[in-house]
Amino acid sequence: MADAPSRRIVVDLSGQAALVTGASRGIGKAIALALGKAGAEVACIARNEQKLNETAAEITSAGGKASVHVCDVADSAGVQATVDAVVAAHGRLDVVVNNAGITKDTLLPVMTDEDWDQVIAANLRSVFLFTRAAAKVMMRQRSGRIINMSSVSGLVGNPGQSNYSASKAGIIGFTQTVARELAKRKVTVNAICPGFIATDMAEALGPAIIDEVKKRIPMQRLGDAEEIADAVLFLASDSASYITGQVVTVDGGMTA
Repeated sequence: MADAPSRRIVVDLSGQAALVTGASRGIGKAIALALGKAGAEVACIARNEQKLNETAAEITSAGGKASVHVCDVADSAGVQATVDAVVAAHGRLDVVVNNAGITKDTLLPVMTDEDWDQVIAANLRSVFLFTRAAAKVMMRQRSGRIINMSSVSGLVGNPGQSNYSASKAGIIGFTQTVARELAKRKVTVNAICPGFIATDMAEALGPAIIDEVKKRIPMQRLGDAEEIADAVLFLASDSASYITGQVVTVDGGMTA
């Protein structure tokens, strides 16, 4: 976005292995690119192989290293196999960003079982599966950063998004609990709650709705995906070694 700040956080993650779900587009792609530019070797996870290849190509063209892993993030066996493959390739796993998510918005009276189950599976079950698999590795190596993407919808709710809001609120409770479980092993677990971010998903709302949304945001603009990536970089860095179980809201003041 033209009115977003141009200065970016600088973090050195050289020699670290990172894994990002939902890396094929939007916020996940921005996070994968940022981690790659910071020196991490990035495992890009999603279902769309073509889009994943595009993300990986951008990372490598910028001088970074990336691998592509097609995975259904709600499939337990597939998730474990993916994490095993990443660890086998790099010998370690330092950063996991659970970003994958979907929406199936509709009001509660007409929401179907499938609308509910699919959103909970993609948004919340995936976080459980990847965190469980990664935690075993990070506990052994006595280090690691797990960063879970929640949403302001998990803090305040949003009409038409009972499934999405429930999944994102669940991520917050899950994050705070797992942070307590893993703290003694020097593994931090934190959540980020983005507000309205300029992505394809937001663009689909149309200019009229976006203009109304901006009026609700004290900073009077949508966020930029790179601003969410900056928050991830900080939480992944050594500077955040004493921060765990926290919820970082990046929303331009909307929930202040």
